[in-house]
Amino acid sequence: MIRLSPVALILACLSGVPHRAAAGETPSVVAPPEQAAQYAAEAPKTIVELQQFRRTQTQGLVGPHGRPGTATLIDLNPVIGVWYLLALDWGDGSTHYYHLENPAPDTQTLTLDPGLRTGLLLSDGTGHHPCPLWSGKQLEQAATDPGPYVPLCSGHLYLHAAVRGRRSNLEAVVEFLRDDVWGGEEIINLAKETVLKDAGREQAELGNSRQTPSPEGARLPGAAHLDPAYAEREIGRGDLGIRVAAPYDRTLPVGRWVPARDLKGAFVSLIAPEAIAPEILRSRRDRANALDAKESAALVYLIAFDLDRFELGFGLGTDHPRVDWSPRPPDSVRVESLPGPDGIGSIRPLITTGLVPPYDTARTRAAFAGGFKRYHGAFKYGDLALRHHGSHYGFIQEGVVLSKLQPGLSTLYVLRDGSVHMHAWTAEDNRGLAQIRYARQNGVPVVEWDSATGQPIPGALVNRWGAGNWSGSAEESLRTVRAGVCLQRRPDARYLIYAYFSNATPSAVARVFQAYGCHDAMELDINAPILTYLAVYPGNGVEPAVQYLVQAMFEADRHVKGRPVPRFLGLPDNRDFFYLMRREGGPT
Repeated sequence: MIRLSPVALILACLSGVPHRAAAGETPSVVAPPEQAAQYAAEAPKTIVELQQFRRTQTQGLVGPHGRPGTATLIDLNPVIGVWYLLALDWGDGSTHYYHLENPAPDTQTLTLDPGLRTGLLLSDGTGHHPCPLWSGKQLEQAATDPGPYVPLCSGHLYLHAAVRGRRSNLEAVVEFLRDDVWGGEEIINLAKETVLKDAGREQAELGNSRQTPSPEGARLPGAAHLDPAYAEREIGRGDLGIRVAAPYDRTLPVGRWVPARDLKGAFVSLIAPEAIAPEILRSRRDRANALDAKESAALVYLIAFDLDRFELGFGLGTDHPRVDWSPRPPDSVRVESLPGPDGIGSIRPLITTGLVPPYDTARTRAAFAGGFKRYHGAFKYGDLALRHHGSHYGFIQEGVVLSKLQPGLSTLYVLRDGSVHMHAWTAEDNRGLAQIRYARQNGVPVVEWDSATGQPIPGALVNRWGAGNWSGSAEESLRTVRAGVCLQRRPDARYLIYAYFSNATPSAVARVFQAYGCHDAMELDINAPILTYLAVYPGNGVEPAVQYLVQAMFEADRHVKGRPVPRFLGLPDNRDFFYLMRREGGPT
């Protein structure tokens, strides 16, 4: 439960939109003019006013012992129908807020009913069911629950509760330096240039000839386009922590995909940039730099997920990314009267949990760390620094805009129908904003599709340190551990590919994604295995419960009696993340 001062500003401006459409229908996505104006206004606002499609109901209520009050229920995006905000005003000068989550948005809706003044009405295909939240002690008891998701009304509803998200020792030290030590950012940059640079580098072990067969199968992802001199060679497994099918226990064929042994629909590949076809490495030198010897020979780990078998979700951490100003944009684009670039400095009274929702836990099969924190999630140099208050990276969870999506930024997003997309966002894309369930931006495109050639090419800013916001130092020391994600489209399938680069510049990242034929790609976090985390959870209780793409990522998890408790799935985390769930009704 959250207690705030009176909130006439929130409640006075609320109005309704058409009821959320049922699955398969085309919902109305035209925001009421007043709400659209609030969303667009360059003025301080609340997180509620940032939701232009919201639908609101208000009516009188009766609490314990006949206590009168007013209830307001806000469906924050009726097209998605997952997140709701309940406000209870008892006339005592404060409003109590509750962030509710609907676990079954396709079959269940939440409403206030004039005939039911003691709680909510849950409606599904079997009828209407009362959920007496405030007539008894449900909400009072829920407010004392230590967990981030508190079940209400026999688990038909969940309450978000504020918890502390876990952070690694490395993250704790960095945040202390950045937030509490004068000159802390300079200390961090010095560490990047000395301690962290090349610290995670793994030399690829390339054999002279391929001893293991290349797997065959129509449903394999597309292999990398290789230099013919490497096409028949094998590559050592390095620190690979994902179990793969026999006979790949020691080596894998360079640039080819092999099935994950314990997870149907997932595939693993290893490569070094030096093995990439020369025509790719020589292409578009105006956009990508030549690779040096160290990054050319550095090992790259990739894992692909068949999107016919997996759904993609996204969640914010308990703390990051924030929504206030990044210190990076120039003063000329900052508006001092605004607490953040979108007019908000916090998402309260909404609460993010840093955890996969409990109703999705059983079918979650993988999770990986998201993008940059707000501190680095905006531009200091170049054209994008001068647009839209510095072009802060945007994100959406459960259809709720927490930070606006900005034109020109690489955007990985999921629509209401579950389809996964990625491209550089445009202003025209905002017409479909109500349909987006999840979205995360993280910089500019690493690769983009060239319709003229039918091939991927490096993004326009890949070799421009400042304008591309590629992190690293002012001396452009950009070679470090990096992670990225791309979409590969095949005639018979689509794959989401995650890649971990043990030592790479943005140019090396682009060349690898080009080689694998990715249509679009974006960078994720960088600098250390615990920041570029990916784990899979086979989930049948036979094989290891957690397997890491790179075994060093093991250190990011808490361990109890020697067994890992995975971040994002077993414990709330301070950082944002993506997770992949077994698609119901997908191929067996």
